[in-house]
Amino acid sequence: MIMGNERETKIREKVNADPSHILNVGMGFFASKTLLTAVKLNLFSVLATRPLTANDIKYEICLNGRGLLDFLDALVALGFLERKGKGDAAVYSNTNETNMFLDKNKMTYVGGILEMANNRLYPFWNYLEDALRTGSPQNETRTGRKTLFEEIYSDLDKTREFVNAMSGIQADNFRIFANKFDFSSYRTLCDLGGAGAQLSVRVASQNPHMICVSYDLPPVSPIALENVSKMGMAERVKVQSGDFFTDTIPSADVIVMGNILHGFGLEDKRKLIERAYNALPSGGAFVVIENIIDNERRNNSFGLLMSLNMLIESAEGFDFTEADFNDWVMEAGFDKTTIMPLAGPTSAVIAFK
Repeated sequence: MIMGNERETKIREKVNADPSHILNVGMGFFASKTLLTAVKLNLFSVLATRPLTANDIKYEICLNGRGLLDFLDALVALGFLERKGKGDAAVYSNTNETNMFLDKNKMTYVGGILEMANNRLYPFWNYLEDALRTGSPQNETRTGRKTLFEEIYSDLDKTREFVNAMSGIQADNFRIFANKFDFSSYRTLCDLGGAGAQLSVRVASQNPHMICVSYDLPPVSPIALENVSKMGMAERVKVQSGDFFTDTIPSADVIVMGNILHGFGLEDKRKLIERAYNALPSGGAFVVIENIIDNERRNNSFGLLMSLNMLIESAEGFDFTEADFNDWVMEAGFDKTTIMPLAGPTSAVIAFK
């Protein structure tokens, strides 16, 4: 007779089942919080200056010491740090990726979104079940505080954190788009919801004939102006304030929305697409840069998870597939569409008038 555990083992062997993926994802918050904590502690920025021992790190970022080797070696095992030697004599350094993307002193820093994930999103995701049961946002509004953007725009430091987070997660996408998109027949670009003006700066720097406008709400303008001035692009990148739902959208040959449409419900998505269509000349291009979900909704897990994040963060927002985008822009009057893969799970879907 086959007893309980032996029976289960034979069943597993027969169906070739392995619980590793279930456990890795289910306990994935261990790894996530370890990385987020390292970013918050500025560990990668410190190590970008020089390799350090654990004891050096302890004093550099003011830690107690208990659990420090586990913390650092976990980051090694996760692929975020390099290590030479073992134990107290070990010397730690950044990997190529963390050195480039998680050092705050580099323009390639993408940690802004991780800072926001640690400071805001991490606790909100504890209420995913409530969001699914009620359909209501589970962010600041859960406790009767201001809405997301009222909270963010009430304080310049919060605004800067949010703008840098959005810019950081898109930095590589903007670089790729500025290089891959054929701007030869265009002269002007308007980035609606342009945040810190990084896309406009990228396009202008890579395409010397282009004049760009970064368009966003008034509280964002000081940060965008800082960035444009820092990059020496004030002559070809203008910062303009307004509300793209109610104010006149600047006319341009190319109109871009990066991580904008997913924050709104279907009616508002259609309204923004129609407004973009009306602001474009014949032959103009409407570009949406987002984590476009594959049409079969099977592969782009990040896009699907980001859509769940919109459930938590907004009243009606959701991410979408290329097929969804095509339907909406054709309804608005656009003639044809294409998709341009960018970095990781992100793509640019493009509609031509």
